[in-house]
Amino acid sequence: MPLTTQATPTTYWLEHAWLGSHVEPGVTLETAEGRIAALRTGDATPPPGATVLRGLTLPGLANAHSHAFHRALRGTVQVGSGTFWTWREIMYAVADRLTPDSYFALARAVYAEMALAGITCVGEFHYLHHAPGGIRYDDPNAMGEALIAAAADAGIRITLLDTAYLSSGFGAPPDQHQLRFSDGTADRWAQRADALKEDREHVRIGAAIHSVRAVPAGQLGTVAEWARERQAPLHVHLSEQTAENDACRAAHGRTPTQLLADHGALGRRTTAVHATHLTDQDIALLGGSTTGVCMCPTTERDLADGIGPAARVQSAGSPLSLGSDSHAVIDLLEEARAMELDERLRTRTRGHWTAAALLRAATADGHAALGWDDAGTLETGALADLTTIALDSVRTAGPLPRLAAETAVFAASAADVRHTIVGGRQIVRDGVHTLVPDVPAALAESIAAVRG
Repeated sequence: MPLTTQATPTTYWLEHAWLGSHVEPGVTLETAEGRIAALRTGDATPPPGATVLRGLTLPGLANAHSHAFHRALRGTVQVGSGTFWTWREIMYAVADRLTPDSYFALARAVYAEMALAGITCVGEFHYLHHAPGGIRYDDPNAMGEALIAAAADAGIRITLLDTAYLSSGFGAPPDQHQLRFSDGTADRWAQRADALKEDREHVRIGAAIHSVRAVPAGQLGTVAEWARERQAPLHVHLSEQTAENDACRAAHGRTPTQLLADHGALGRRTTAVHATHLTDQDIALLGGSTTGVCMCPTTERDLADGIGPAARVQSAGSPLSLGSDSHAVIDLLEEARAMELDERLRTRTRGHWTAAALLRAATADGHAALGWDDAGTLETGALADLTTIALDSVRTAGPLPRLAAETAVFAASAADVRHTIVGGRQIVRDGVHTLVPDVPAALAESIAAVRG
């Protein structure tokens, strides 16, 4: 049964709840029409008829950056050594084999894995639009609609970040693999993206610029304006590789960040993904425009991209969010702790973010980056999207309950997620997905179908 607003009001009793600044014991939360209708503290025991959620309950986690089909690369791209660019060739080979039906099956399984990890909303950075050779499907958005349907079947929300990908690099035509990604021009991209509708409760539609190398400079403004007119999120891969910075300077005499600024692509609805290799001026441009930054530490370290200046961009004014990107692992708690621990390794000092600040990146700020400003907090009126983490596993047992946020961020993993609730409905109950009966089998079957 796909995601729909709960039919009847439900009362949940939270053994411990993270309320943004502290852990509160004994919280009763009432839901109605998919939202938090009331929240009461000080209930030492569950009210009659309440569904009991033991452990630490957080707002649902937001995965702000995903490429669903990259999940099929797990394991394969870890064989031997290689570089980002050899990894990309393997990725292209998987993309070449996907159809709307096989992509639906794969994404459904991947999004179910996300639900098991406590993720209630995903930002899907979607650029695999067309059939091999760039031939359009009868429905030009067949691949995007497959992702939207997959999220519904897996029980989570999705912001489909429909991506403009027009060039193999600073004006060069797409190569044979990239023909599936390209609409030819930004105007044609916009015409196709216009047909995507937000008429389903689990969907938001946003835009993405794949990168400054994949969208010619003169067409960046078209994508930015499309998002601005709709007040929609706009995401962009930014300075993930030093090679991109070097090529941009050679082509345009400026950094990728400056190029985006010159074409009106920065701002509070924009999220720069990775932002690994920035100049001081780049950081000032991002922070001064309140452009968000999405860090993806497990992918950035898997691809040897480097450690981005997350602390500096946040200090400059950029809100931070988190994503699992290529899905080397799907674990937002790991992404949160990795951001802090990577910064410790880089600076050889501790304490750059509190557990509360890291949880905010994984919840409220992640949802805001995806256009869901009414999610990511436990308060009356917010969407009733919740994640409960066990406090009695081998990883989490022992610390005092008042330290549950620190325990969750610095010790727990996706395996400790006990319950996931979306729109007031339990999607994961006691670690079992209620809509996809056997998630490992669904993953294995869908990945085998696209394996070379």
